[in-house]
Amino acid sequence: MAVAASAVVAVGTVTGMMSALDDGRPSDEAGPRVTSSPSLQPLPAVPTPSPRAASASPSPSKSSARPSPKSAEKKPGTAVAAPLYRHPDSQVLDWVRAHPDDPRRAVIASRIADRPAAVWFADFSPSTVTARVRAVTSGAAAAGRVPVVVPYSIPLRDCGGASEGGAPDLAAYDGWIDAFAAGLGSGEVIVILEPDSIAQSACLSGARQADRFASLARAGRVLKAANPRARVYYDAGHSDWNTAAAQASLLARAGAGSAASSDGIFTNVSNFHRTSAEIAYARHVLSALGGPASLGAVIDTSRNGNGAPADGEWCDPDGRRIGQAPTPVTGEARIDAYLWVKLPGESDGCKGTPGTFSADYAYELAR
Repeated sequence: MAVAASAVVAVGTVTGMMSALDDGRPSDEAGPRVTSSPSLQPLPAVPTPSPRAASASPSPSKSSARPSPKSAEKKPGTAVAAPLYRHPDSQVLDWVRAHPDDPRRAVIASRIADRPAAVWFADFSPSTVTARVRAVTSGAAAAGRVPVVVPYSIPLRDCGGASEGGAPDLAAYDGWIDAFAAGLGSGEVIVILEPDSIAQSACLSGARQADRFASLARAGRVLKAANPRARVYYDAGHSDWNTAAAQASLLARAGAGSAASSDGIFTNVSNFHRTSAEIAYARHVLSALGGPASLGAVIDTSRNGNGAPADGEWCDPDGRRIGQAPTPVTGEARIDAYLWVKLPGESDGCKGTPGTFSADYAYELAR
């Protein structure tokens, strides 16, 4: 079955990153807990809905820096001023701490474990998500850094594929987003809103697609109202999926062109396409989308150092390398940051159990 630019394999696995999942503790004690993260899979240039996907789920019913002005053209690399946050809880950090004498440790520690990376919230847990988001954002604020958080609980997630899960319906999802937003605090934070939710939406009926887009537009408004310094980015797939014009049309319907709900788009989440291709694609999407000149793009560079394999293989393909280190300073017009949304070394399911860390795979990517 063809699946998204990045697809998840189980609840709590998302594009190969840290996940802050509910562990059953009371909400005032809940903190991020590392579990397997989802693994997103690439789609063809024009994705087609899968019969299984269409029927698998029920119907949906910055530290001290000031944000850049919405009315003026942003200068390259000025989206956030503070460095990105490395959350101290991840599978790769667990491995590094547990293997002090492993000959691969130095490479993995210095080239992967020390890099700032996204924290995923991939479960539907309204009662604890506020406290778990707050644990991440408050930790980042105390360190004077900018966290990257990923809400990933949209109904019909992954079109009922390997990463299915999420909220039972859009009314429940709206409530979950409200709770998520309550944990954002007041400092700078980057929000990667629902990977694959827009690029992969062709599996939905017209009515369900419209409902999803309305909910995503609302989510952006809620997140930015809760914390005006939150930077919210919407799903633009990647450069080998939908055309820029087609993707921009979908994004506009989901509110990504409005400064009230959006700071721009994200691309290449959990994929392998070269940064240069994603920069060009992102700019084309933004141009077609319109909206304020302040809208920008962030690009997942976690595993794109050698580009995508020629055969389109998405599952732990051989010969890949880590890409550009995460940074909010790109030197590229309209490109706000390079991020590691998928953590290198967490398997897509071929070099290990989906979403789990493989030291061999991490070393292969990092050496």
